[in-house]
Amino acid sequence: MTSFIALCSRGHLKKAFTTHFNLISSNPLLISHLLKVCVAAGSLPAAHQLHSILTTTGWSTIKFLSNYLINAYAKLHRPDTALKVFDTMPHRNVMSYNIVIGAHIQNGELAAAVELFEEMVERNPATWNAVITGMIGNVLNDEGLRLFARMHREGVSSDAFTLASVSRGCAGLRDLMKGEQVHCYAMRLGLDRDSVVGNSVAHMYMRCGCLVMAERVIQRVPLRNVVICNTLIAGLVQNDCPSSALETYYLMRRAGFYPDSITFVSVVSSCSELSTLGQGQQVHAEAVKAGAMLDAAVVTSLLTMYSRCGCLDDAVRAFEERGGGVSSDHVLMSSMIAAYGFHGRGDEAIKLFKRMELEGMEANEITFLSLLYSCSHSGLKEKGIQLFNQMVKKYRLELGVKHYTCVVDLLSRAGCLEEAERFIRSMPVSPDAITWKTLLSGCKTHKNADMAKRIAEEVLKIDPHDTALYVLLSNAQSTAERWHDASRVRKRMKALTVKKEPGMSWYELKNKVHHFTMGDTSHPQFKKIESYLRELMDELRSHGYVPETGASLHDTEVEEKEHSLAHHSEKLAVAFALMNGPEGRPIRVMKNLRVCEDCHVAMKYISMVKGREIVLRDSSRFHHFRDGHCSCGDFW
Repeated sequence: MTSFIALCSRGHLKKAFTTHFNLISSNPLLISHLLKVCVAAGSLPAAHQLHSILTTTGWSTIKFLSNYLINAYAKLHRPDTALKVFDTMPHRNVMSYNIVIGAHIQNGELAAAVELFEEMVERNPATWNAVITGMIGNVLNDEGLRLFARMHREGVSSDAFTLASVSRGCAGLRDLMKGEQVHCYAMRLGLDRDSVVGNSVAHMYMRCGCLVMAERVIQRVPLRNVVICNTLIAGLVQNDCPSSALETYYLMRRAGFYPDSITFVSVVSSCSELSTLGQGQQVHAEAVKAGAMLDAAVVTSLLTMYSRCGCLDDAVRAFEERGGGVSSDHVLMSSMIAAYGFHGRGDEAIKLFKRMELEGMEANEITFLSLLYSCSHSGLKEKGIQLFNQMVKKYRLELGVKHYTCVVDLLSRAGCLEEAERFIRSMPVSPDAITWKTLLSGCKTHKNADMAKRIAEEVLKIDPHDTALYVLLSNAQSTAERWHDASRVRKRMKALTVKKEPGMSWYELKNKVHHFTMGDTSHPQFKKIESYLRELMDELRSHGYVPETGASLHDTEVEEKEHSLAHHSEKLAVAFALMNGPEGRPIRVMKNLRVCEDCHVAMKYISMVKGREIVLRDSSRFHHFRDGHCSCGDFW
């Protein structure tokens, strides 16, 4: 017997079975040991053999042995066989039901699990926990919480597992009131300091936007681990606090915790939001050391970060250098298509899509959204329309408002404003305010003030309080030099206290981000930047640059317009970079608004005169300026 137990504990299933067969055949207790080893070794054939022995010896009527057998089949991913054994059992207990309920849930058969649950005469906390967790895991949060309330009414005690599950349910619903009730109940039971419960409650507060409460909950948990750190970092990212997320990550490292793939996804996303390339590269290096580069989610977040920081080549490298699974990951491929689109490389996006098709990967709605965006920002009107039609005819995908809006953007950017309006009015789904505002933006670009006024009325029908509408309409009227109409819109904006978002640009130097806004003189080098900028503008003029005064949206004298244009935030940022940045390196500047026509022309001249590559990200895409040319082909 001792020898048999020793072999089982070491996982030597075959040896234990062959050398002690006579002993096994006469002692049913030993079968339970072997079934546990079957599960640990993942051996389905051995489980079948033991099942045969139980049947031939008549031991299958022994309740605890049948439970072990059901559990083995369930853990070996044979829920149907487990259910057959369950159905033939002459006597069942709570454990029998719990195992089969767990097998159903594992197999995605929640309705069958609930049916078994309801027919049970006796239940224990594990039974309730299994079904509640199954419901919440299947995004049936309301049903899970109702079952928890019923459990409480029937006087069944909750444990840490229960409270962690229902906290996740409240997080899924973003129901702060119910979440607070669960938190109070956990405190009453003394379980709020449990690491699993604390983590789930903190996650709930994060999802509901209550960062301070989430941090308080985490501070009360005596035993910290990487899971709790991940909850805090991810919550900060979700609540638009990327700087705090990075600070927490560095605190986590100093505390001696080793990040995992989940950590890296959140932290890289923070670098992406902040467009801090230097920190993103550091985190990339740490992910490589940690062996996290085999995780598709980590690689996806890295290529998105590099793309948003203007380093498309690094994004492509991260995509191509990932281990052999790169071609089979749908999300990764779709993210790379989106990156190409953001940089106006529509042809590369379409090539990658064709590669997906050749590898038998079916595109989904998100893939096509990225493809349509790519075509829109690359001037590929015909190809974009073709892909839109392919969505319906070949892939039979469901078209959403966003897909229609992409087509409106595609037509508007190409100057087909009338066609875009007809397209909107023929849509089988109701256009939203964004769809109409997309066309309104096209009216500004192509200086069609009359259509802009008409389209603005459509937006007001949907949302009479849309403040962004007035900014777009004012800009459209100004671009068309309809100064009187623009003035009336501005007066309306003033009456409604609508403020236009000021243009802001930023540039990262030695892990420090420098911000620039027109009219803001607070930067310590402002006077030097202004002086350098005057010299730079004179130098550009000597090479043929003429300010695009039409880009100024105010009815002022030409000199005032030129002075205003010269102090646009992206020009200030580029001047600072030329003065302080490393020689020969690309200058990467980010802007919160769309780059104006004058700055676009000026950047082309700067790239030519100074022999520097300038990468400028505006609100809609990236512009790569080299040798007097832009990657967008003047189409943005």
